Amino acid sequence: MNKKIQVWLPLLISIAVIAGMLIGYRLRDTQPGKRFFSFDKPRPLQEVMNLIQNKYVDEVKITALSDSAIIAVLHKLDPHSVFIPSEELQGVNEDIAGNFFGVGIEFNIFEDTLHVLNVIPGGPSFKAGIKIGDKFIQVNDSVIAGKKITTDQVRKLLRGDLGTKAVVQVVRKGNQQSFTIVRGVIPVSSVDASYIIGNGIGFIRLNKFSQVSYREFMQALEDLQKKGLKKLILDLRGNGGGVLDEATAIADEFLDGDKLITYTLGNHMPKREYRCQREGLFEKGELVLLADEGSASASEVLMGALQDWDRCTIIGRRSFGKGLVQEQYDLSDGSALRLTVARYYTPIGRSIQRSYTNGEKAYYEEINNRFRDGEVMSADSVKNDTSKIFATRNGKKVYGGGGITPDIFIPVDTTSYNASLTKIYIKGTTSDFAYHYYLQNAAQLSGYISPGDFSKNFTVTDEIWKQFTIIAAKDSIVLTGLNEKDKKGLAARIKSALARQIWRNEGFYEIMNEGDNTVKKAIEILSK
Repeated sequence: MNKKIQVWLPLLISIAVIAGMLIGYRLRDTQPGKRFFSFDKPRPLQEVMNLIQNKYVDEVKITALSDSAIIAVLHKLDPHSVFIPSEELQGVNEDIAGNFFGVGIEFNIFEDTLHVLNVIPGGPSFKAGIKIGDKFIQVNDSVIAGKKITTDQVRKLLRGDLGTKAVVQVVRKGNQQSFTIVRGVIPVSSVDASYIIGNGIGFIRLNKFSQVSYREFMQALEDLQKKGLKKLILDLRGNGGGVLDEATAIADEFLDGDKLITYTLGNHMPKREYRCQREGLFEKGELVLLADEGSASASEVLMGALQDWDRCTIIGRRSFGKGLVQEQYDLSDGSALRLTVARYYTPIGRSIQRSYTNGEKAYYEEINNRFRDGEVMSADSVKNDTSKIFATRNGKKVYGGGGITPDIFIPVDTTSYNASLTKIYIKGTTSDFAYHYYLQNAAQLSGYISPGDFSKNFTVTDEIWKQFTIIAAKDSIVLTGLNEKDKKGLAARIKSALARQIWRNEGFYEIMNEGDNTVKKAIEILSK
């Protein structure tokens, strides 16, 4: 019997090996990216890259060339499928995560010297003793003063792994001092401002949807409720979106029952519904959403859900029109691919994605065209896609195919169209002035206990205006010939910049909102 087995054993082993190979070959089609065997020939793209690397007349950076090839391929798909090079991935992930590791200061570079504009309370620099007005001249072994150093270069020096140390040489009031800062977690807040405007009307401004946006929003909402919140203005202007789950979680706080918030669907992605799962904190109070052409993606998910259920009044201008969902896939070289995998739809089935059949350039030019064609100036010029008309539960007509159209239109403020004012906003002259004015008048400004107190009692005097014109002149900006409206708008900007220097974004928006026509309209609607 043993002899018979020995005779047949090689054949049995061969059959087993061949069967295993065939099974592996079959399995490769059901395991994308994890194939056991592959007998495919190299694709032409890979062949070309190999030939360039091995045969081209000059030396080439093959990695950069490969990245360019990937980007070119993605341009053939849609405007939101993007390749993220490895050197940019950390910054992108930090924005999504809502935090990064660093020293916790806001800074600007004046005359080749880093000035500390603000120190995050309780952060690493605060604990180390860094103060507003300090000038950094050296970080570890790198001298940064007196050089044409960029803000990106400074960020690379100041950021690092959690718990690592940055030894900085600082000039304070003419004296050089050394500080050791232990890098910590620095939050990148999604909530720019939250406060009670008056008469039970609250205001929350949300700048993005990161992985911590829902938590931050809930903290803001709960704080406002303790202060007597009855009605709410949620400002989504300029909010380009982010994490879909965070947007649906916030929508859940405004909608009752198990209402559908949105659903996603793609050729390779089965339909997935996002529904309300809990009792919300603000299911009954009156709600106004503010939107503009910068409100996109997750912002439009939130707006679309609340509009379809007749839960809010949307005030402003037509939103961006992005109805595509991306997933991020990490690649072997440390880069990543953010690929469009599905479309999302509002509860009544609207896809608000704008057409991109004419290419990426035309797709983004459409936003500029809204300004050129007068759409941002007149409700009658709004270009809704009339081939995709829907009705809400209460019968209100709404549109698909081109963003979310507001219920009440507010034209763009043309104050900033003045050439001198445009230069001021681009160069950040108001922020620079606020910083220097604060250093010279810190004792006086410390007497204001809140942005509200500052708003009522601080005035941009003729002397302050004179000082500002001197600062503007250093930026080659001449402030002559401004009409009263432009001058009033700039004075409000100066005042809000000073408020930001003292109370950061909270102070800035509380002052700016006083002259904001969209916010004024929201208050009018909620006060009726």
